[in-house]
Amino acid sequence: MQISKEEILHIANLAHLDLEENEIENYILNLQDILNFANIVNQAPVENLDITIGNNEEKNVFRKDEIKVFEDNESLLQNAIAKEQNMFKIPKVL
Repeated sequence: MQISKEEILHIANLAHLDLEENEIENYILNLQDILNFANIVNQAPVENLDITIGNNEEKNVFRKDEIKVFEDNESLLQNAIAKEQNMFKIPKVL
């Protein structure tokens, strides 16, 4: 697909890009490559393909929430900047 200089300048204006004169040709070539690739993808044969939503049929696997007692609170909190009543103390955020 051929892209004109005017089309590139129009797209650049819509995107608020200030293109230098020496950049325009590079943008033309890049956009032409993108549009040509999109055209190839659009022409891919998809008539006999099954409908696919995901790459597999697995569902989310949930585990039961269980409370576990952590015995070594001191080692858990050893790197805490501040602690209070065996918990991390963090700054108020609201």
